[in-house]
Amino acid sequence: MDFQLTEEHKMLRKMVRDFSTKEVEPTAAARDEEERFDRGIFDQLAALGLTGIPWPEEYDGIASDYLNYVIAVEELSRVCASTGVTLSAHTSLASWPIYKYGTEEQKRKFLTRLASGEALGAYALSESGAGSDVASMCMTATKVDDDYILNGNKTWITNGGVADLYIVFAKTNPDAGHKGISAFIVEKETEGFTVGKQEKKLGIRSSPTTELQLEQCRIPKENRLGEEGQGFEIAMRTLDGGRTGIAAQAVGIAQGALDAAIDYAKTREQFGKPIIENQAIAFKLADMATEIEASRLLTYKAAWLESTNRSYGKASSMAKLFAGDAAMRITVEAVQVFGGYGYTKDYPVERYMRDAKITQIYEGTNEIQRLVIGRMLTKER
Repeated sequence: MDFQLTEEHKMLRKMVRDFSTKEVEPTAAARDEEERFDRGIFDQLAALGLTGIPWPEEYDGIASDYLNYVIAVEELSRVCASTGVTLSAHTSLASWPIYKYGTEEQKRKFLTRLASGEALGAYALSESGAGSDVASMCMTATKVDDDYILNGNKTWITNGGVADLYIVFAKTNPDAGHKGISAFIVEKETEGFTVGKQEKKLGIRSSPTTELQLEQCRIPKENRLGEEGQGFEIAMRTLDGGRTGIAAQAVGIAQGALDAAIDYAKTREQFGKPIIENQAIAFKLADMATEIEASRLLTYKAAWLESTNRSYGKASSMAKLFAGDAAMRITVEAVQVFGGYGYTKDYPVERYMRDAKITQIYEGTNEIQRLVIGRMLTKER
């Protein structure tokens, strides 16, 4: 058992950390305040090869592994969780299903655009009445000649409105429950495809989250992903990897909060000494650091399992569950270390705390993760 990162992993971490510090962090607070997505940052990620980390070179990727991918998401999220989730959704939710389920033609046409960063991707599964209960979705896809006509609404779309390609799930057989769901690749220019309202959110405010409306949206059969009725399988397997990305985001948020808390505790003096010398503060920081390290190890294990073609569904759920809960606890404690200053926007810890909450909710709530893990444990016996 070897816990040492390779030189490639270390080099990528340094590259992303340098980029994040110089290009992402300086505008993070302003973008959060203004709820402003910056496509230029995504274009810079593409120029560094980060939009195609795990995909083969033949599809314009850099042929690396999922561990490098989660390291990139972690480092970006350490300074800006919104940027971290932009890359996570683009890679795990939009690109992955095309790579795993797409035809060669679909990979050449769509995956190459995503991997190169020419196109930004998004994933459209949830609806207002279908969140955790995916099978209750109402969007339909009706076969007409060689096309499908999609009708319905989607909600909670990360990268909504700014994405160029969307993985959209709809019922091709409404009477078949989850077995009647199919997946489609939808381009934003498609007639009948419109972006609805942008949500006003507590956190990750510079990552747009929108509704989508599809009205008589005609999709060629060549854009169906997988077979008819395979959509539920595609959605669930996609979320397995997506959870590893969100775990990495949670680790990055928590690490950013700890870094800020340590720096502040070293310089803030009370009763004639830096507050880090007080046991109450030192113990907080020790607990925070320990939870982060545990979260990171769970996350890296899930990424390693996927990179080595091993089963990773349970590991990704465990990583997302533990890291999301830990990030929430750690960011709250970071605000406490700062005292009254932590409650203001003069310091970044209030943003970290707001950003951390979503990691317990999306890609399957942490209650759903416990359900998934419990079911897997039952099957193992």
